[in-house]
Amino acid sequence: MSTNTTDDKKKVTTSRFTTMKANGEKISMLTAYDYTMAKLLDEAGIDAILVGDSASNVMAGHATTLPMTLDQMIYHAQCVGRGVERALVVCDMPFGTYQGDPLEALHSAVRIMKESRAEAVKIEGGAEIRESIERILSAGIPVMGHLGLTPQSINKFGTYAVRAKSDDEAEKLIADARMLEEIGCFALVLEKIPAALATRVSEELTIPTIGIGAGNGCDGQVLVVHDMLGLNKGFSPKFLRRYADLGSAINAAVGRYIDDVKTGDFPNASEQY
Repeated sequence: MSTNTTDDKKKVTTSRFTTMKANGEKISMLTAYDYTMAKLLDEAGIDAILVGDSASNVMAGHATTLPMTLDQMIYHAQCVGRGVERALVVCDMPFGTYQGDPLEALHSAVRIMKESRAEAVKIEGGAEIRESIERILSAGIPVMGHLGLTPQSINKFGTYAVRAKSDDEAEKLIADARMLEEIGCFALVLEKIPAALATRVSEELTIPTIGIGAGNGCDGQVLVVHDMLGLNKGFSPKFLRRYADLGSAINAAVGRYIDDVKTGDFPNASEQY
């Protein structure tokens, strides 16, 4: 049985995010990409579900998030939305759908909102994509920002190492965070940056921050559900805490099933018509 403090059935909205921060209530967020997982997370009381472009890695087997298309993200968001009643559903805008062309960014975000059951979009980047974010916000679409390690820019940086360790990069991140709040983003993901910097940003902003590898000074946390449930054993960063070992449990269950089929034990007399 869940022991979290959000067992109430009241719908989580973008405005509730703001209230939660103001009240000092931490925000819980996990990724999901399908109906069954989304329903389980929602029933457990999760505050928000991110339909992440990390589906490229954990669902499709790609090495980066870059191959995900807008159609694929909409499909995953449709599946997740059908399983959710309480949690806020946020959908990643995939690489190539918003960089450089504010009108394309708007059209992409409108498609997500019209064709899926997402209630907000998430976009990676700061000042360089300000116009795209403003265009999306002008249509009344909630935007969650994303600073620090931005996986869609992996080929630019060439590494998934901690970001914003230098003074210059840290100051740019702070300036970008302030800008995102100023133009109207309702929340901000901070990924893989020094904990002290994430705490400073969280304290300076009135919008909530959601950390991943950014320490406990953020207003909430997000993890990839496959990682925290032990379904993806090949990924073990310092910030990851595994809450289950479902990978081993599934392997064992499938092994027992194979044995029972091979020996003729399954199905038995009570399992047939």
